[in-house]
Amino acid sequence: MPTTLIRPAQQQDLPALLAIYNHEILNGVATFDLQPKSLAERQSWFDEHNKNNHPLLVAEQDGEVLGYASLSRYAEKAAYNSTVELSVYIAPSARRQGIASQLMLAVIDLAKKDNAIHLIVSLITGTNQASISLHQKFGFNKVGTLHQVGYKHQQFLDVHIYELFV
Repeated sequence: MPTTLIRPAQQQDLPALLAIYNHEILNGVATFDLQPKSLAERQSWFDEHNKNNHPLLVAEQDGEVLGYASLSRYAEKAAYNSTVELSVYIAPSARRQGIASQLMLAVIDLAKKDNAIHLIVSLITGTNQASISLHQKFGFNKVGTLHQVGYKHQQFLDVHIYELFV
């Protein structure tokens, strides 16, 4: 099995991150975006990471980016600054290989070492059992459900709210 390198994302990773995200937009329910993003749109998202308490990590094997995890701003109001939102996306060809777990372990470790972070929140689509199981494995607790809050692929979807205090 190839060695997986978990490292901070770099500018040259952006096209791979975009491809992973756009695949999920078109084919999955992990994001409620409905239209693929352009490189310029994803650049602004990228620029918000790897500074302050918002890391963006990638999983790389043999020079190929297979997934990423990010801690992003949870909400705009200043009182939320100690709360971050976790996102994990894995390329379809790399799923079920433990890469998401490696990314989770690394990003949670960074959060625990950062005194500016108190709480990690994840908003998980109700039908995304892989993500639910992953979060439970790492000690996240389900604290609520927003019922039928999103509509994608001709169906209404619930979103579960998970949290982990660090």
